[in-house]
Amino acid sequence: MKKRWSLQEDVDRGVIGLLSLQLGVKPLLSRILYLRGIKTWEKAKDFFRPELSQLHDPFLMNGMDVAIKRIESAIRQNEKILIYGDYDVDGTTAVALVYSFFKSHYKNLEFYIPDRYLEGYGISFKGIDYAHEKDFKLIIALDCGIKSIDKIDYANEKGVDFIICDHHLPGETVPNAVAVLDPKMETSKYPFNELSGCGIGFKLIQAYAQRNNISDESLIDYLDLVAVSIAADIVPIVDENRILAYYGLQVLNNRKRKGFDAILKLAAFTKKLTISDIVFTIAPRINAAGRIASGNTAVELLISDNPADALSSSEEINNTNSERKTLDQNITKHAFSMIEEDKDNYLKKSTVLYHPDWHKGVVGIVASRLTEKYYRPTVVLTSSNGMATGSARSVKDFDVYKAIESCSDLLEQYGGHKYAAGLTLKTENIQLFIEKFELIVSQTIEDHLLTPEVEIDAEIKLVDLDAKFLRILKQLAPFGPGNMAPVFLARGVKDKGYARVVGNNHLKLDIYQDDIKFSFPAIAFNAGEKYEQLLEKSAFDICFTVEENEFNGNVTLQFNIKDIKFEHQKTLSPKNLL
Repeated sequence: MKKRWSLQEDVDRGVIGLLSLQLGVKPLLSRILYLRGIKTWEKAKDFFRPELSQLHDPFLMNGMDVAIKRIESAIRQNEKILIYGDYDVDGTTAVALVYSFFKSHYKNLEFYIPDRYLEGYGISFKGIDYAHEKDFKLIIALDCGIKSIDKIDYANEKGVDFIICDHHLPGETVPNAVAVLDPKMETSKYPFNELSGCGIGFKLIQAYAQRNNISDESLIDYLDLVAVSIAADIVPIVDENRILAYYGLQVLNNRKRKGFDAILKLAAFTKKLTISDIVFTIAPRINAAGRIASGNTAVELLISDNPADALSSSEEINNTNSERKTLDQNITKHAFSMIEEDKDNYLKKSTVLYHPDWHKGVVGIVASRLTEKYYRPTVVLTSSNGMATGSARSVKDFDVYKAIESCSDLLEQYGGHKYAAGLTLKTENIQLFIEKFELIVSQTIEDHLLTPEVEIDAEIKLVDLDAKFLRILKQLAPFGPGNMAPVFLARGVKDKGYARVVGNNHLKLDIYQDDIKFSFPAIAFNAGEKYEQLLEKSAFDICFTVEENEFNGNVTLQFNIKDIKFEHQKTLSPKNLL
């Protein structure tokens, strides 16, 4: 697929130069910091040396004081508390975090994960009925609830109080719960509104700890759960999320939690974990539990203190993940064929597919794969309980949630974020939705957003990649949305003559520039079709990130090539001109 390259040129060279002097680094590194909003020595210090003391006061969050008082009241009166959460990674890690924290201080509580197929997403009437029948007086809802107006009203009638901890976009009305913690509410004064659902759960226990003289150090061991939620839910790794992910990765790499240790052993994963490793190794397995079987298994795994029990739960989840992979592959193949058979497909700016037999648990994954291949806003629907339900994914800089919201007259339920959303509608409205969604997208998306963009941090000479530069580059991690691994542009590079196609259409090269003695191994995923051009051309330009490749205990540097352009293809636009 053709990609557009953009290099940000609208920078203040004076600020970059001063920062270089203050930090004692090359202007190239100062430019990378500048593009991440780090323009002073103080901000650079906080960025490179994140401290837990930099976390915001949890009581700045609307409703926090009321929430803590209600929890304290429940504990004093020995009321039963139910910790309730969504079935995905963010929800199950949030439940594991809040449940295990309060379980260490109070015994009269349980957790509850709704059944994806019988209850659907979020708070359910069945869940409230369960709480009422079992005499739970308080439910702490995590990663869900912000749009559950009718469910909370029903709970109030049943005498069940709710504390909602959510990070999704609210509707026009806020549920009538005892307390609603959601930094995305318009009335919120909290300094950061991009926490994960598990992150909101962490702020809840942080507030409880402050109010009840529990040491901050005792909270650190819960940050592995927060780091996994941050990675899996693709929230920006900036501000508080950077701090939480930074320390969470340290806890995760100590392998303290039996559940994560068991997952990694079964995956034969032995190296140091990064955010990317969480996304591709841990998250799919936890997600598979809620998508294919039951999210309860994931929570049981994450709260387990017994290595044997953790291994047993992990094996169950691993088997479920294998089933998920098979479903994913088969449905993705079917979806591809449906698109290719549509003679009008090339005219469309969106994709909406429906098939009643597709597995509900993997439609979100399939939507992601279709978005990656065809690069346009995508909705994948299947049948569930007599309705059409599914997931949406988007391309960079296009708000798919708003597009779906514009079709709300055809929907029974919807919710989500800018880049990912869920929706439910009557099957008789599917065709109307397809037409309206396509119309909304066509009217609102800018044409250039339908071509994937490679954002370049800086143009470099390969000789600049010396030991000090690479050492500092590593300290920019953890990488993720809001702080992606820096992408470099190198012009006029060559391959030493060992280029080859490996694996599933990947291109392996050995790159040099000017001096053949000074070269780097490189891989370009899904770029095997460029092999013949490489043989014909002596020089080309590349966009790439620098990674450490660990194999058999040996660590080497490797370029991860994002795109290759030959002389006739070169199109580079300053970011501010796009």
